[in-house]
Amino acid sequence: MMTNIIVSSFWRAFPRKSKPGRCIRNPGEDATEGETMFQRLKALLSRVEADYADIRYEVKRETSIAFEGNELRHIGANQTDGFVVRVLYKGGFSSVAFTKESEGERAIRVAVENALLISKHTSRPVELAKAETVKGVFLPELEEDPRQISIEEKLELTRDYNNLPLRHEKIATTAIGYGEVIREKYFVNTEGTELREDLVTTRLGGAIISKDGDLVQNVRVGLGGSHGFRLLRGQEEEFEKKTSLALDLLKAKPVEAGTYDVLLNPGIAGVFAHEAFGHFSEADLIEDSPTMRAKMQWGAELGNEVLSITDDPTRPRQLGFYYYDDEGVRARRTPLLKNGVLVGRLHSRRTAQSFGEPLSGHCVAEDYRFPPIIRMGNIFIEPGEERFEDLLSRLGHGLYLIDHMGGQTSGENFTFGAQYGYRVANGQLKEMVRDINVSGNLYRTLKNMVGVGRDLVFSKTGGCGKGQINIRSCHGAPHVLVLQVVIGGR
Repeated sequence: MMTNIIVSSFWRAFPRKSKPGRCIRNPGEDATEGETMFQRLKALLSRVEADYADIRYEVKRETSIAFEGNELRHIGANQTDGFVVRVLYKGGFSSVAFTKESEGERAIRVAVENALLISKHTSRPVELAKAETVKGVFLPELEEDPRQISIEEKLELTRDYNNLPLRHEKIATTAIGYGEVIREKYFVNTEGTELREDLVTTRLGGAIISKDGDLVQNVRVGLGGSHGFRLLRGQEEEFEKKTSLALDLLKAKPVEAGTYDVLLNPGIAGVFAHEAFGHFSEADLIEDSPTMRAKMQWGAELGNEVLSITDDPTRPRQLGFYYYDDEGVRARRTPLLKNGVLVGRLHSRRTAQSFGEPLSGHCVAEDYRFPPIIRMGNIFIEPGEERFEDLLSRLGHGLYLIDHMGGQTSGENFTFGAQYGYRVANGQLKEMVRDINVSGNLYRTLKNMVGVGRDLVFSKTGGCGKGQINIRSCHGAPHVLVLQVVIGGR
């Protein structure tokens, strides 16, 4: 038996055209090596007898460093690689992952056999939407390539940041780490597309934990992005700011439970855009639910007219940036909600064909072990015209809520934690409050979002656990004024 094959099967369909991206080749890029890999992948695909097939090869490089308090708990780096082949045959769609090129023929045979088996047992044959044929190398413009930075230097920077909070008496401990994930991808399909793209992700941060008697407070700090190592340098002020917050929270009072008008800062408003709204914009999560498909029809008036939400993986320098998704489809700016009206959806080739809607380029895999699934890139609430001070004045009396601390959704209902907040009276910030839980209904909350600021901010670190882990899932928002929000507290 073959030991390094992971089989996953798909029972449905695929969409349309996009414009080619900018082709970049680094000065040090070995063109011969790249061409050789394309030839090897095409040679494997030439053995497939099917309606469609694609293959993705990746080298994945990871570096991680972790401190707990003063102790260095982990430091390491590794490199792995592997392949994923997908086959569409007679309406059945199958995927096989394998780790050795010598296993390619057998993996392809398994994928074809599984696709044929699926085709005999599904009432909804898979169809793939037409996609543009593209050839090119797409490499990010980096400000210091982390592959060129020694692990000793990464350790020193992480240790320096970790030590900053520990100088304070009431900081009990920290959990600060450095993480780096680099995916060097090659993609070839039977339609003629040949792509090479690198995704470079760096992040540094974790938790700062303060303690006073029995009271413990946990504050998250995070730096990171997709455009190089330099963005992690010179961030001492951010760590000092978060340390001061952890100490201030020891003196803050728990919020009083009730229903409030609230002003959300960009951090927690962006999480709402991702968790409460964004997942319902992913076609695969609603395609088998007649109720959700009815509610999420294009043209449905879901939100207040001041509210617009977009997903745009093409925004440069943001965490969720990429040129092409893992189906070889060009990423596109995709408006989802425009002045409160649903106008778009995120798709794979399969779901775009099934829904009869345009391709968006939002089908992404965690790495070479997985076939791609629909994921958000950079989802954000579009900025409005109002200044922060004007939104505070409009709020009058209520709460100003800042950043998020986890949360969950259940259908159209959600619950999030806020890191902290301030009571607001007569449009002025008053005392700090903590232990804040925010809950509500998606559609009611969309209608109650009555004011949108001009100060759009994107998250520096991200993550989404839908099916697979996507460390580059990014969210953004300006300040947003929301009426009648249920707040849990003491």
